[in-house]
Amino acid sequence: MKALNAVRIQGVEVLPLLEGGKGVSATNGESSGAWAAAGGIGTVSAVNADSYDADGKVIPQIYLGKTRRERHDELVKYGISGGITQVQRAHDVANGQGRLHINVLWEMGGAERVLKGVLEGARGLVHGVTCGAGMPYRLAEIAASFGINYYPIVSSGRAFRALWKRAYHKFSSFLGGVVYEDPWLAGGHNGLSNSEDPLLPEDPYPRVVALRRDMNEAGLHDTPVIMAGGVWYLREWQHFIDNPEVGPVIFQFGTRPLLTQESPIPESWKQRLTRIAKGTVALHRFSPTGFYSSAVRNPFLAELEDRTDRQIAYSSEPVGDHQAALAIGARGRLVYVTPHDKERAEGWMAQGFNEAMRTPDHTLVFVTLEKAREIHKDQIDCMGCLSACKFSNWSQGEEGTTGKKADPRSFCIQKTLQDIAHGGDVENNLLFAGHSAYRFASDPFYSNGFVPTVRQLVDRLQTGD
Repeated sequence: MKALNAVRIQGVEVLPLLEGGKGVSATNGESSGAWAAAGGIGTVSAVNADSYDADGKVIPQIYLGKTRRERHDELVKYGISGGITQVQRAHDVANGQGRLHINVLWEMGGAERVLKGVLEGARGLVHGVTCGAGMPYRLAEIAASFGINYYPIVSSGRAFRALWKRAYHKFSSFLGGVVYEDPWLAGGHNGLSNSEDPLLPEDPYPRVVALRRDMNEAGLHDTPVIMAGGVWYLREWQHFIDNPEVGPVIFQFGTRPLLTQESPIPESWKQRLTRIAKGTVALHRFSPTGFYSSAVRNPFLAELEDRTDRQIAYSSEPVGDHQAALAIGARGRLVYVTPHDKERAEGWMAQGFNEAMRTPDHTLVFVTLEKAREIHKDQIDCMGCLSACKFSNWSQGEEGTTGKKADPRSFCIQKTLQDIAHGGDVENNLLFAGHSAYRFASDPFYSNGFVPTVRQLVDRLQTGD
């Protein structure tokens, strides 16, 4: 195993090992502070982070606003308060070692307000901010205003070029690194473009080399590329180290730190990680963001797949092949479908999927009455956790709506991520994971149920394993 070269971040040399920030309460001050204390770069998730009461118990995020806009403002306040709380905790745990970053998603609701609020409330404690899930043009300006580094997350050189030309060239001195997040290997939301096939993964090496060429053309020869997605054993990535085609490199670990003693996820989630079979992490497009994302194929994901399969096109009047009348809803309103689709729909309704829900694509999705009521309630309860949501049709713009029909083929991502992070059923919630998560079951490091501390994991990574 090649020796890892230390990297200098804001005047401090640290290990080129970065803990990836993971969404709603899956990475917090305890885990990221421990990563920094071990000499690496810890990342506090500032996405709906938890706050605590005087007894140290998590404060439930309850929304009292009568409108989506009012609930959205409550969500932003929760996000700022929780983010500050977790950064302060991480700072205390790190005890001056390593470096601390925060992670935000550009497409999360109130991203700029939350980012500015956390950086202001934890001024001087944060050394950098990573940001993806969209094209965060204003990230550079915001980070520079606080005198900290920024780390955009991209999945191609093309995305970096767009960000650089539009905004980042103005704040080049604060660009701490560029995160290449492999869209076929990383967990959570992925930056797969419309021109890329989700079923045909590409080798990350030439894509990273192409990104490095773009960075070099911009004069960023010494700015690290951060390799994210699929990194498990560093011995498998030795060709990235001390390689002039790649240049300075940092390795990001997102999935492996979930199974540590300091990881805040519930014990049921940790146990589930050890039972993930190869090939069961699926790249899908059910997310209300509209992005592809990678999660474990469990009953939650299977229900979404089945729901979408029970779908037919319809028209309000007989036209073309849509000549067969189909009665839907309690009032028996007629829609027109093809004879074949009518036969399929009647079969679904005979099985109990007798609620036909309209989609923005002029199709009908057939679900049970219970599921239809759940979908409607989740849509009504929307608190604007995204900048724009296809599930509820919320938008944080002035109109408060995307202008499109709410999409029943998706789900409330805030609801499921909050639930699984705080003890909910791991089989009936969205279970994000990287595509290497199956290795928990075969890696001898985790044999006999061993759960390492963060420091033990960081030490292990440096050996190549």
